[in-house]
Amino acid sequence: MLLLGVDSAPMSTDTGVDLVAYSPVSKQPSTIQVKTNLRPKPGGGKGKPALDWWIPAESPAGLIALVDLSEEQLWMFNSTEIATLAQQKSSDRYHLYMYTDPTAAPSKVDRLSHAYEFQTYLLENRAHLLS
Repeated sequence: MLLLGVDSAPMSTDTGVDLVAYSPVSKQPSTIQVKTNLRPKPGGGKGKPALDWWIPAESPAGLIALVDLSEEQLWMFNSTEIATLAQQKSSDRYHLYMYTDPTAAPSKVDRLSHAYEFQTYLLENRAHLLS
């Protein structure tokens, strides 16, 4: 985030907030929870490659960063967007996934399901949330 002019620092305790970012433009801190994937894995255990994250429904952070370490990509969401975009929901958490194979045929066609469909949420397109 430093490349975007935003300073950030990790938290020393696990309270559901992993980073606090500070923008000199807004002069306001942003709290961020970070969820990572090392690499895509077979969707459902045997399907096309996908990234997936489980996000607590009651996150204390204002923003959620979902990361694909293998491609060095980061998507940024607020909690309302996570609730709307998640393909699965339980009482206390959301499950959001992205197929990395564009030929994957998701069972729910009324929702975003492929990584390329989430381009709007890539950090470089969402930096305004931190400024």
